[in-house]
Amino acid sequence: MNPLTESKNTTILPVLITLTLACLALPPQAQAVCQEGCDPSNDNTFLGEGALLNNTIGFQNTAIGSQALYSNTFGGGNTATGSGALELNTTGVNNTANGDGALQSNTTGNTNTASGLFALNFNTMGFQNTANGVSALERNTTGVRNTANGHQALLNNGTGNNNTADGSQALYHNTGSNNVGVGFNAGNNLTIGSGNVCIGSGVLGVAGESNTTRIRNVYASVASGRAVYVNSDNKVGTIVSSRRFKDQIKPMDKASEAILALKPVTFRYKKEIESRGSIMFGLIAEEVEQVAPDLVTRNDKGEAEAVRYEAVNAMLLNEFLKEHDQVQDLKAIVAEQQKQIEALTAGVQKVSAQLQLNKTAPQTVLNNQ
Repeated sequence: MNPLTESKNTTILPVLITLTLACLALPPQAQAVCQEGCDPSNDNTFLGEGALLNNTIGFQNTAIGSQALYSNTFGGGNTATGSGALELNTTGVNNTANGDGALQSNTTGNTNTASGLFALNFNTMGFQNTANGVSALERNTTGVRNTANGHQALLNNGTGNNNTADGSQALYHNTGSNNVGVGFNAGNNLTIGSGNVCIGSGVLGVAGESNTTRIRNVYASVASGRAVYVNSDNKVGTIVSSRRFKDQIKPMDKASEAILALKPVTFRYKKEIESRGSIMFGLIAEEVEQVAPDLVTRNDKGEAEAVRYEAVNAMLLNEFLKEHDQVQDLKAIVAEQQKQIEALTAGVQKVSAQLQLNKTAPQTVLNNQ
């Protein structure tokens, strides 16, 4: 054996053993620190492995659970209860997360509330969101002012804003904004569309549609009360007829004569409006507008869209009453004429009878003998 090699190995072995023992003796710095206590200077409270571990000047935070508010540095007013709750939050403030993984990815988002396993789990910068339920708003990232109540409600919403989902899996696939889903699976099929309302269990909606309202059982419900209308401000209600609600009341007179120029038609709605394609009877709004602009309602662009059939009915009534009055006048004239005819007839009959009497009267002959 080479003396140099033997000497070299003899020198290296103790060094390796020493280094190995030293490494084994070191505290496991790579592992999170299990800590419990409070920070009176900043009013922070923490309990759990890695809870609020990296906080520097963040104040009034409460972290309970493994890795809860683990990354928080400057954020304040946060409450995290559950393993990984608000784990990546750094500067976000006034957030509340209750449940394992709740608001776990939030970094700078503010004023969010998440209650439930993985609720608002992917949220990063979204703010003023409220999620109650397992995986509610789970994949929201930057969407704001969304409210989700129920298991997987608004699950796939990423950047959509101002949505409200109340019910298990309500608005499940939604990514659009300003949608409302109330009930189990309500609005489940809605995707990128906005301004939709789906009310009722199983009222799914249609992918991509916008500004559409669907309510369960409305079509099948039978009522004997007043008809429901929608005005230009999207207010739903019934038309009232009491004098208490009206000003500038005056007779209709000739204003109703405009309907005499209207042209009723038959038609079928397009398939996307009426899938059955039933034959319909009515008027064309653009044609009515040319005759009487006040008889149509308009969309938000000012385009004629619907005919005010209730007004047409009132005008028809006025024209009917006018015709009725004329008929009554004609009847009175005819009655008077009938009386005159009867009087003349009676006179003629009287004269005729007298003449007949004169013709048949016996002749008297004087006998001079």
